[in-house]
Amino acid sequence: MCSTLPITNALTIDVEDYFQVSAFAPFIRRSEWDTRECRVERNMDRILALLDGCGIHATFFTLGWIAERYPKLVRRIVDEGHELASHGYGHERVSDLSAQEFFQDIQRAKSLLEDIAGVPVQGYRAPSFSIGESNLWALDSLERVGHRYSSSIYPIQHDHYGMPDAPRFAHQIREKLIEVPLTTLRVFNRNLPCSGGGFFRLLPYELSRWMIKQVNLCDAEPAVFYFHPWEIDAEQPQIPGLGLKTRFRHYVNIRHTEQRFSRLLQDFRWGRMDQIFLQESCQPVSVVIN
Repeated sequence: MCSTLPITNALTIDVEDYFQVSAFAPFIRRSEWDTRECRVERNMDRILALLDGCGIHATFFTLGWIAERYPKLVRRIVDEGHELASHGYGHERVSDLSAQEFFQDIQRAKSLLEDIAGVPVQGYRAPSFSIGESNLWALDSLERVGHRYSSSIYPIQHDHYGMPDAPRFAHQIREKLIEVPLTTLRVFNRNLPCSGGGFFRLLPYELSRWMIKQVNLCDAEPAVFYFHPWEIDAEQPQIPGLGLKTRFRHYVNIRHTEQRFSRLLQDFRWGRMDQIFLQESCQPVSVVIN
């Protein structure tokens, strides 16, 4: 039977700019990043204003690269009551790094964010959800560096990421580390994504809303929703040379995202990851994946 209890869902924003998207890596060299027009501040202004108007606090998974260049933005996130979390330093897929390189990346990002904001950084999200069956050693590094939770494993089938057989909801994945997956809806023995990103822009809003409600009511679990600042920026520079699939995934319905996001804020209860999943009253299922 479906629950009728109200549930607070987790609202998360991956703070990166349009030119840092993993799918653009073949077209924009990392050495060019500092030469690109950076639009993250103006987009974050709009997002923070929307959240303030609704009285909602969220979790911001922030790149160290961004924090280093925009420390006032990082401090503003914290000053306005939001959770600051790590998205790594340079938006490199975990699957492209050695164990040592990954540890150095997350240690650098965590230290940088904490030094700027003056608060502990407990959460981490891998760029492009790039922790899966082939690199679960990354979880040991996250625990070692001092993160208390990860939101890096997406239990879906996808051509660039995903671990479809992973647990769908928050679980203890290491002794001192919780994994909080992106939300999926189980339909006909398959996990369907309903947690934001390109799927939120592609699907009709009413369908996305219905899927999240099913998770809240029938699974009796909080949803984890995510998006990026560049997803509300229809005026961002166009990247030449993109393939049709990449271009479609990045730009589909981008002019309507802010309006849809505003509706989402009104239709559900939202909160920070740490306050939902790290409270003593929250007892995630213990599932250790090696």
